[in-house]
Amino acid sequence: MTRRSAFVTLAPLVFVLSGTFQYIGAGVAVGLFDRMPAVSIAWSRIAIAAVVLVLLLRPWRRHWTRRTWWRAAAFGAVLAGMNIAFYLALEHLPLGTAVAVEFIGPVAVGALTGRGWRERLAIALAAVGVVMIVGVTLDIGGADAALGLAWILLAAGGWAGYIMLGRRVATPRPGEPSGLESLSVSMAVGALLYAPFGLPGMVTGDAPPMADPGLLALLLVVAVFSSVLPYGIDQLVLRHAPTARFSVLLSVFPATALLVGVVMLGEVPTLIEVLGLIAVSAAIALTSQREPAHLETVVPPE
Repeated sequence: MTRRSAFVTLAPLVFVLSGTFQYIGAGVAVGLFDRMPAVSIAWSRIAIAAVVLVLLLRPWRRHWTRRTWWRAAAFGAVLAGMNIAFYLALEHLPLGTAVAVEFIGPVAVGALTGRGWRERLAIALAAVGVVMIVGVTLDIGGADAALGLAWILLAAGGWAGYIMLGRRVATPRPGEPSGLESLSVSMAVGALLYAPFGLPGMVTGDAPPMADPGLLALLLVVAVFSSVLPYGIDQLVLRHAPTARFSVLLSVFPATALLVGVVMLGEVPTLIEVLGLIAVSAAIALTSQREPAHLETVVPPE
């Protein structure tokens, strides 16, 4: 077994780790909603993660062409927008439900780019599982849930764009900045673009978050757990896994989010939701075989 095929085989376990990191950070963020605006929490997550990655990777040492720069900038705009929409949705929806609805984005990407019957069946199972999870919580109804649904559908579109652009960023041509270096620039661009929306909530009010060391420490935890670690892992997986398989592997996230919701937020799933999680797990199992050689392309066609 080659190193790449071993990596792809272990990808489901890697995604469990990534999802756990991401939704522990989201659980911490939900606890901050009564202390600062959700949009500022989402923005600070991106801004702090950008500082961390830029200092670690020092992307200014690499040669940036117009193409690599605009690719990273577009990725950053989509990534930051997706995160802000997701956090605004969390003001109105439980964590597990929000993640499940957002999964419409990866399902759409997988349906459009998948090739084999196992992958198609896996996408269908994942979609059924997500619908089962979502159907329970949307029975809550009301304008509040509808607003949350609107935000999370916007985040789902952003997630689809994140996958497609992320694949390009993760597979550079020889001599171009690496995926992680591009990710650091992307986050910096995203932080700058959305600063007019997120920054005011950090510096205004009787007790501005920027002046609270304890709150800043919690925001650092959110940034590292929800951005630095999972998005770094995404870049590694996207380099080796085809886009369709990456989309199906993301279906582990609803299960992870529900488990984190139970432990951190007391959001206990129903029997229907558990059955949905089983369907999602079956989808992941269907994609655990080695990828055909023709899908293991490192550099996509331009």
